[in-house]
Amino acid sequence: MGSDFERIMEHLPLVKQIAQRVYERIPKGLVQFEDLLQAGILGLIEAVKRYDPKRGIRFESFAHFRIKGAILDELRAHDLLPRTLRKKVKVLEDAYLKLERKLGRLPSLEELASELGLSSEALEEEFRQFLFLKVVSFDGLIEDFSGEKLEEMLLESSSKDPLELLGLSELRDRLAEAIEELPERHKLVLSLYYFEELTMKEIALVLGISEGRVSQIHSEAILALRAKLRRSYEESS
Repeated sequence: MGSDFERIMEHLPLVKQIAQRVYERIPKGLVQFEDLLQAGILGLIEAVKRYDPKRGIRFESFAHFRIKGAILDELRAHDLLPRTLRKKVKVLEDAYLKLERKLGRLPSLEELASELGLSSEALEEEFRQFLFLKVVSFDGLIEDFSGEKLEEMLLESSSKDPLELLGLSELRDRLAEAIEELPERHKLVLSLYYFEELTMKEIALVLGISEGRVSQIHSEAILALRAKLRRSYEESS
């Protein structure tokens, strides 16, 4: 028990850091910072209780998943993510599908920004917020369409492949088909970021492009997958 308490105390600064980063990226006045901090502490306690070193995962990585997951769950409990972010994502998806039909190809972020009446910089800032809160990310995509949390699936399974974790489900088939339609560079960025776990800075060095361009390609790819999956489910319903 003593070692558990020490581990909790040692990682309280990590909780505060994650809570602060989330708090800075949501509309002001909708939730108190202390509520996010408390949720994060509960996530840390849960991480300490459930951590199993035999899985070969560093405690810091495991705790980060749990802390951030608990904080985002707190936001969902207040219905903040659906009201403030998911509605925006649907607008982006609608604009993407409209442009894809019009252009006959995957639209660029510049074209999407023009369609929405935004500057490229403003749209990229929105994507940075979406990515941090996991609304526009591979794990956020899987959670939205399957109801399962990718973090939980990865931590509780020996597999590291999100597609493999989905088994032979309908979602796996649809997602694999959507990924196959992406340009090669977009598929490569997703593979390096989510499966090889490289940072965007490392991917930029590998591909010989700027870190900002990597982020842009990632955002284009995830938005394309979300839009394609939504269209696929709507057409079959």
